[in-house]
Amino acid sequence: MNKVTLKYELDLDFVLIAITSSLKDYRLCYFINKLTGLKLSKVEDHETWMPAPLGTTYFSRYADFPETSDTEYYLLANKGAEGGLLIPEMRHSDYFLLIKNFIDDEDLAAIQDHITAIPEVVVASEISPQKLKSKENLIF
Repeated sequence: MNKVTLKYELDLDFVLIAITSSLKDYRLCYFINKLTGLKLSKVEDHETWMPAPLGTTYFSRYADFPETSDTEYYLLANKGAEGGLLIPEMRHSDYFLLIKNFIDDEDLAAIQDHITAIPEVVVASEISPQKLKSKENLIF
């Protein structure tokens, strides 16, 4: 009997910025919108399955879809409403700014600098999604 092995690769075509901040999600969005010109607004929470005992867990999500480009911006909370972490190996990060589709390096650096300029933000750094063990939790 022949064995067939299915191999697949996740489409990780996005930029990820990990943000550590004591701010609530809506306050962080306010400051990001004010400093970057984005228009992040609350959308349906990101739903993902977590191992027992948590099960289905919901993470706060904000989004912006500028009409002038195909780029999509999402701000995701790393801590779920019922507990649990979206990316457990990044437990010191409170939020992730996920940028889908094309963004050039200058724009990315400017966004990162603006976020870092928020007094309550401790750090905002780009991380490689490919290196994360829980990268499948970022697919939606």
